[in-house]
Amino acid sequence: MSATASPLHYSEEELLSSGSFREPLFANGVRCHGGFDDEGRYCSPRVLFRNPAINAWQDRLRQGGDTLFEISPDLIPPVHPNVAQAKLLLQNGVREPIVRALTIISIVEGFGAMIRDVKVPDLESLLVEPIHGTALAHLQRGLFEAHARDESGYRDEGGHKQMWEAARDAALENPKIPGDVLMRLMGRRDQRGRRKPLFPEIGEDLERSLGFMANVLVVEVMAAETFQWGIDLLSDPEISAAPEEAGGMVENIRADEKPHVEYLRTALSEVAARTIRTVDGKQISGKVVIDGLLHGILSEVIKNRRSDQRDDLREGLEKAVQVAAHPQRLLEDFDSLEFDWTPPSQTGFEASEAA
Repeated sequence: MSATASPLHYSEEELLSSGSFREPLFANGVRCHGGFDDEGRYCSPRVLFRNPAINAWQDRLRQGGDTLFEISPDLIPPVHPNVAQAKLLLQNGVREPIVRALTIISIVEGFGAMIRDVKVPDLESLLVEPIHGTALAHLQRGLFEAHARDESGYRDEGGHKQMWEAARDAALENPKIPGDVLMRLMGRRDQRGRRKPLFPEIGEDLERSLGFMANVLVVEVMAAETFQWGIDLLSDPEISAAPEEAGGMVENIRADEKPHVEYLRTALSEVAARTIRTVDGKQISGKVVIDGLLHGILSEVIKNRRSDQRDDLREGLEKAVQVAAHPQRLLEDFDSLEFDWTPPSQTGFEASEAA
């Protein structure tokens, strides 16, 4: 059924459609997704129908008296090193830590391709209420695939991975990339282990898919701080060789990410508005499950993200600053630019978890 005939039902082809651009976007010589309109404004890919679809599903939720949950921006830990610290290092010729940080961001963006492989179980049979005309019904009919293509590219078209690399290379003039970035990143991922099920009564497959979506949503929400960090740093003419190009590229990436946050928030809110059938034939509130998953993920991020970033940076910082004229003084100045961050005492998702 076409989007025109039914604003709640879309084909995969429609959800992957970008429309036409006057001029394509290139990054490091690679044609990437998206492009520019007649006014020279950047236009995100695959939003011709995706954005109206998300808006329609959200309106349906609200009109039904259900809630579209919010993750408070107060929960987002600041990036380490902060902009002032990163700028101080670059101004003193210490490039390796910042090159490493930007390269990790690009690699993590490439990991976004994994979302197309999420196996969503038969939600029609697992949820008491119908899912006809919802974001849930379109996860594997375009939404996951559009997200994957945005992050890692598709075929010969680049995505956010290539766009972050281009921003880094333009600002820092094609810096040398540390050879151990991927190895260290994968080592950290392996150390995390696998979470124990919070809701074994709903079955492993359903909890795994909902948990993955909740985790990706939290990552996308937390990325807002990373985007601002990248824009502020790479658009600074005092340390960036191409402030408009590099900062603008990160701005484009940030624009592309909004549909990711919104469709995941919508789909998980739709589950929260429904009732889940348990494996033993009983029922549990979808809100209890979604709130519990989000509370667990957010609590872990609030507790560990900033210290993890600090530990990762510190591991090689003392060696990296040896290229500076006064390494010890630089370290002291670097530490003096640190600022405290006190996370909120609650995530906002405790009530249902306690119930």
